[in-house]
Amino acid sequence: MKHFLAICDKLKKVLAGKTIFLFLDYDGTLAPLVDRPGRAFLTKKTKRLLINLAKNRNCKVAIVSGRRIKDIKKRVRIKKIIYVGNHGLEIYGPKIKFEAKIHPKFPATLSSIKEELNKKLSKVDGAFVEDKGLTLSLHYRCVNERDIPDVKTIFHETVSTHLAGDKIKVKAGKMVFEVRPPITWDKGKAILWLLARQQFANKNRKALPFYFGDDTTDEDAFRALRKRGITVFVGSSGESHAEYYLKSTQEVARALKQILKYCSTIE
Repeated sequence: MKHFLAICDKLKKVLAGKTIFLFLDYDGTLAPLVDRPGRAFLTKKTKRLLINLAKNRNCKVAIVSGRRIKDIKKRVRIKKIIYVGNHGLEIYGPKIKFEAKIHPKFPATLSSIKEELNKKLSKVDGAFVEDKGLTLSLHYRCVNERDIPDVKTIFHETVSTHLAGDKIKVKAGKMVFEVRPPITWDKGKAILWLLARQQFANKNRKALPFYFGDDTTDEDAFRALRKRGITVFVGSSGESHAEYYLKSTQEVARALKQILKYCSTIE
């Protein structure tokens, strides 16, 4: 995997005659990872870069997050960009309002799982369940290391029957377990849907997608964009379907600054 900043000088050539569709994960990519999701905020520098990119006629910006739409919009607060929440299950933006269709009984299943997890984890310090409407997240980043095996056991015991009955899907992320609807929809399919819409709306110019993400949930997007765009993993260079990597959110900000510069040169 090559370092993305090392190839930035070649962007002008790659972008000739194209527009950019910039897809960005939030936690761990735009905002540093923190113990509690509620404490993750953009720096002023990063927000200013996003505003300027969104204003550039050669660039379209989408924030692609596991957070629910309401939460991510509140944290970013930038107009004229696309918000993709709950790993693609919700999408909102200019002339876009999408919510994946789920089985009518799924909310009751989610509620049951939430209630059981809260009861079983009540005595485990640092573990908490986040209800995101269409999905559920069990966070254990703040749990004492000796208690993590117990948290994992409780989670798998709680969801096993629902999982076996194809009533839910489960995805593991960084110190989090996600409970999702049992449908074939994820970040990868969501961004391909958005790209198709963009290409239809702007037939004369091809949109080159860039995707930046740091978590296992972003691997769906990396796979979807293989040989179609530029994919960047945020973290230590290692196993990922991304083509390039950046080490930190600070390097992501530097990369966005470079992309903004090249957007201004596209004719």
